[in-house]
Amino acid sequence: QVQVVESGGGLVQAGGSLRLSCAASGGTFSVYAMGWFRQAPGKEREFVAGINWTGGSTSYADSVKGRFTISRDNAKNTVYLQMNSLNPEDAAVYYCAARSRIGLRRESFAYDYWGRGTQVTVSS
Repeated sequence: QVQVVESGGGLVQAGGSLRLSCAASGGTFSVYAMGWFRQAPGKEREFVAGINWTGGSTSYADSVKGRFTISRDNAKNTVYLQMNSLNPEDAAVYYCAARSRIGLRRESFAYDYWGRGTQVTVSS
């Protein structure tokens, strides 16, 4: 059973930066595509960024493109989300997810394992 645990959330001022981390255990991390999703109060969970198992392919939501960067360190079984130029619209609970099948996907149903989330709050 794969477990993923997010960390790094917190309170930041608008224009600031945060780096989220997601540590995976219990499986072969290097073969999983990984994704970050977020959910704000009253809104549906949405795709933020994804990365394939090699790290050679990434995908971003239009709303974060150019501001967020996803990366992974397979030696550490960890995926990161560097978030820059944060604005209040980025405030949400951020979830890390692992996909055990081939291919990078943006749909939440395509991911098999989920963390409990980490809160990101952006003050204006």
